[in-house]
Amino acid sequence: MTVMTPPYRSELSSGRDGFGQLLHAEWTKFRTVRGWIIGLVIGLIAMAGLGLITAGGAQSSCQGQGGSARSGAACMPSFPLGPAGEPVNDSFYFVHQPLTGDGTITVRVTSMTGLLPSANAQPGSAGPASTGDTRPGLYPWAKAGIIIKENLNQGSAYAAMMVAADNGVRMQWNYTGDTPGQPGAVGPANPRWLRLTRSGDVITGYESADGTHWTQVGAVTLSGLPSAVQVGLFAASPQYTVKSQAFAGTGTIGLGPTQVTAVFDHVSGVGDAWTGADIGRPEDYPGFGDYHQAGGRFTVTGTGDIAPIPEGHGGDADSALTVSEFLVGTFAGLIALGVVAALFITAEYRRNLIRVTFAASPRRGRVLAAKAVVVAAVSFVVGVLGAAAGVLLGTAIAHARGYYVFPVSGATEVKVIIGTGLFAAVAAVLALAIGAIVRRGAAAVAIVIVAIAVPIFLAISAALPLGAADWVLRVTPAAGIALQQAYTQYGQVAGVIYSPLSGYYPLSWWAGLLVMCAWAAAALAGAAYLLRRRDA
Repeated sequence: MTVMTPPYRSELSSGRDGFGQLLHAEWTKFRTVRGWIIGLVIGLIAMAGLGLITAGGAQSSCQGQGGSARSGAACMPSFPLGPAGEPVNDSFYFVHQPLTGDGTITVRVTSMTGLLPSANAQPGSAGPASTGDTRPGLYPWAKAGIIIKENLNQGSAYAAMMVAADNGVRMQWNYTGDTPGQPGAVGPANPRWLRLTRSGDVITGYESADGTHWTQVGAVTLSGLPSAVQVGLFAASPQYTVKSQAFAGTGTIGLGPTQVTAVFDHVSGVGDAWTGADIGRPEDYPGFGDYHQAGGRFTVTGTGDIAPIPEGHGGDADSALTVSEFLVGTFAGLIALGVVAALFITAEYRRNLIRVTFAASPRRGRVLAAKAVVVAAVSFVVGVLGAAAGVLLGTAIAHARGYYVFPVSGATEVKVIIGTGLFAAVAAVLALAIGAIVRRGAAAVAIVIVAIAVPIFLAISAALPLGAADWVLRVTPAAGIALQQAYTQYGQVAGVIYSPLSGYYPLSWWAGLLVMCAWAAAALAGAAYLLRRRDA
């Protein structure tokens, strides 16, 4: 009897293997190599561990009253906090009266004069009012105008219309908000009319050149503003600072406070009961603010500033820990991830297994794409986990030890954590592409380190002048470090050098990502071209 055996029929659908099957094959290849998994773990430990070491090992020392030595939390700075919880400067002279409910204040500013420390003033001098060691002049962000403020407490909500010495009319609010009006200096031949109107929680600012034709500069909502607020005239002039720049780094030197004196008239919309208050006046700088009223003319003198304190602004701000310090392990982690990504393809060349891979998947560009997706995905996960551990646990450890950490919002923490993951993913793809081009693991890793890690190290260690550091972080793959910027740059804050040394980068996060992606895309294109042209 003849037994008929049915022909074998595969349960798999006919046709070419899709990209999904190729991706699964590459992932299986990756996860079964113990050394590559160990490399990922090393990268994760490096990213998180160095940040946690920074948080746990932070030390500071200072001298207390009577010359006693102090350390740790006792030396941490204390700042007034603005409505959003950010550290702020809130020090100015305020000629004020209460305003209950809605209302309007209108003034004309006819002149602004000031005092600066003399050219030979020493850093930390007591300042113009107490020493007489002065010269006439206005600091660029000396400001005077009208303000509606929640109360007299430092850090309380406010909105103001003002004239800044070299920056024209401005509407500013809650320390971080700034909208420009008409440019130009104020003077008898060029007075400025200013107006603030309150309607519930909405404060609207106007300016005019003649007191008749008004232009709206801005309108802001100060949520939760009480019915009774303080309204009036103010004057403020920031501390005089000199920027220094050298091959070994950049910084600012404080030479002492400055003064501004503004003359107001045509004050309308409010009553006649005025009180002068030196808001936030330092105890060792007496007599810096005052006002004089003669008829309808007010002369107001003040010092200080109403503005946010950027991280690394100088003075006490330099004593605070920052989120950027908890991400210091990123560089070591990127090196580990770069090694793994490069070996993901160079190891196959070294063991002559690449022929097997290309025999199974002849479309070499798809193989490279699948490898890129795998290394990008695993590197993104490592970057996110490492950054999350560094930022969240580092902040918790620092707080538990009593140290001040320059605050950021929860949304900013999420942005920095995800940004670190993207930074790691694109860096890994770049390393993979370079590995495909040079076919040697050591050479690929060396190129990645030179292209990413070295520029960042040179920039943040102040080994390069500020201009050179900015250029390096704009045009090299290291531009991706901008994804980790946690603190805002404020154009209205005087005397600040926003440098990589203090955690600020020349590009926005999206521009830095685009530059880095452009390098990775170019390297991938070159690798794909060479894979098709060269023998396996």
